[in-house]
Amino acid sequence: MRKQQLKASLSLLWVLSPWAGAATLYQSADSQINAKLQGAVGVFHSDESYGQTGVRKPGGSDWQEAVLQYGMDFKHSTHNYGQLYGGLDWVSSATFGDGDAAGWTLGDERTTKLENAYLGWKSAALFPLLGQDGLDLSLGRQTVVIGDGFLMSGDALNLGKGLLDGEVNRGGAYYLTGRKAFDQTAIVRWGGDRGWRGDLMWLKSDNPAQAKPELAVTTLEHVSDPGTVGLTHIKVIDTDDRLAEQLYPERRGMKLSSLRAQGNAGVSNLFLAGEHAWEDKASGDESAWYMEAGWSFAELPAKPVINYRYSRFSEGYDPLFYGNGRALGTWFQGEVAGNYAGPFNSNVAVQHIGIKAAVSDTLNIGALLYSFDTLDTRLGNRDGRELDLYAEWAIDAHWALLPLVGMYKPERSAEENGSQLGGAQRNVYAQLLLAWTF
Repeated sequence: MRKQQLKASLSLLWVLSPWAGAATLYQSADSQINAKLQGAVGVFHSDESYGQTGVRKPGGSDWQEAVLQYGMDFKHSTHNYGQLYGGLDWVSSATFGDGDAAGWTLGDERTTKLENAYLGWKSAALFPLLGQDGLDLSLGRQTVVIGDGFLMSGDALNLGKGLLDGEVNRGGAYYLTGRKAFDQTAIVRWGGDRGWRGDLMWLKSDNPAQAKPELAVTTLEHVSDPGTVGLTHIKVIDTDDRLAEQLYPERRGMKLSSLRAQGNAGVSNLFLAGEHAWEDKASGDESAWYMEAGWSFAELPAKPVINYRYSRFSEGYDPLFYGNGRALGTWFQGEVAGNYAGPFNSNVAVQHIGIKAAVSDTLNIGALLYSFDTLDTRLGNRDGRELDLYAEWAIDAHWALLPLVGMYKPERSAEENGSQLGGAQRNVYAQLLLAWTF
């Protein structure tokens, strides 16, 4: 299998979308209709549990998750008037066993819901100054990702029944995160895939764990071979009153602006990335930023890659819709810390080293190291260290397997203002994910 196939097969493990494969139901010179099916199952174990929701007790947790996404999409070229496109699909999700280590899920969550339902139009060559498909209009339920997910990687928080007596339940599969579409969107994209481009977006979330915010979003980017530089502005127009009061009392009216860059600066083996976000909230200004550098040793056996990143999130920073936009560990920093123990990209400085090597064309191995330092310990102490060891095996073009073992050591227990229940001993965490796409 070629390395491109490996990348395509494993992309499902990080985000479960966009679609990685399809079966053509109908095709002509102008039209195409595809049927699509993808899914994942995961088996999880944690020696320790975390006091995030009040439902967990000291000791271990064992649970399982499953996600299945199925539907179709189409595209139709009109020659003189651009291209129409659209998609319709559903997601079935479930959590079994004890529920996850933080108590976000209890193990009895099951649901099937509409996921994507959108229509769009691309301009083809109608506007030469904007480039090929230089104008793209779309409406409906769909996923939106900005940059590498520092601010937004879909509406992807999938909590279960453990928080607020199940009021924020989205159907389980907290880790696998099969459900990530915004409920309502109206998007105008201009510019092609090179040079200047931008987005004007209105987004409405139906996610109770996010207090169902309504957002206005604008982006401006310049894309070139050395890299991409982008500006983003987000305003939270509205939220659900009752949910926001309990979860995000300052989110309504909040404004956020960011400047980001990512690329290789013209050096083939180099990777550089960074972003700085400023939040204007009722209680004052907050901020978050990161700088990352990596190098690919392309001439060595196994072509190892090493990255270092420093990120800092101020005490009251609202992390919005962050996610793993690039790969495992992008913004869910630490499999234990980022998913269960905290911190959750607020009130913390994080140092991260990532190492990955290609054992073969179908197998990668890697290590992720994290150091977490709380900024204001009066708000809770999430100091800790984590090491995650993992492998990515593309079994074939349709199936992929990801085993992972993590070791997380907090500085404080829940009784000492931390989150780990029953003591600050080292937690051994393990997961095995199987993903497929057809």
